[in-house]
Amino acid sequence: MINKKTITDLFFDLDHTLWDFEKNSALTFEQLLVDYNIPVALPDFLNIYVPLNLDYWKAFREQRMDKETLRYRRIKDTFDCLKFSIDDDMVYTLADAYIQNLPEHNHLFPGAIEVLDKLKERYFLHIITNGFREVQHFKMRNAGLTSYFNTVTDSESVGVKKPNPLIFKKALTDANCDPSGSVMIGDSYEADILGALQVGMHAIHFAIAGETPHKDCVMIDDLHQLINIL
Repeated sequence: MINKKTITDLFFDLDHTLWDFEKNSALTFEQLLVDYNIPVALPDFLNIYVPLNLDYWKAFREQRMDKETLRYRRIKDTFDCLKFSIDDDMVYTLADAYIQNLPEHNHLFPGAIEVLDKLKERYFLHIITNGFREVQHFKMRNAGLTSYFNTVTDSESVGVKKPNPLIFKKALTDANCDPSGSVMIGDSYEADILGALQVGMHAIHFAIAGETPHKDCVMIDDLHQLINIL
């Protein structure tokens, strides 16, 4: 159990934890398919793209795929699976347009602002993200999140991705806090939870995608639960 009296700092993942990535991503692709006159139904596209993107992000996190390959292949391979012919110029155009338009959609998970308002009264708040540096700050600004957080640590700036201990240690150093007084809150068991635990932080698993129950840390499925835990 987490002892509230010993906790000073809370570290949040951004995508899939505060910022509703799947909803915002779907809205972005809905717009792009129309803007570029691509006759593919959005549900058909997302049925392929969403699991493909998760697999490729795992490869990216494990340094088996670089950023540019990820951005290209998650779109090209989706259209290939749909047997829809698309040339490379259009793939790159869509990849760029996706990154540019994604931060314009600002849907957060239910209760995000309410919970942050309450937690900021008692703790210092921070972000640790594996997302692309050029879009994460735009996402936070456009969604009204920037003012809540004392520090933002992104994997591109550090040079390694969660769960590598170096990114957690950099975040702790920037926040000037001790791991034993810190809690990591995120959706990824591997990247957020195991990554935080291995450096001595506490962790809370925001498990909203049917993850297998475990006893490594507290599990929640609603951000409002943080108010009672912390």
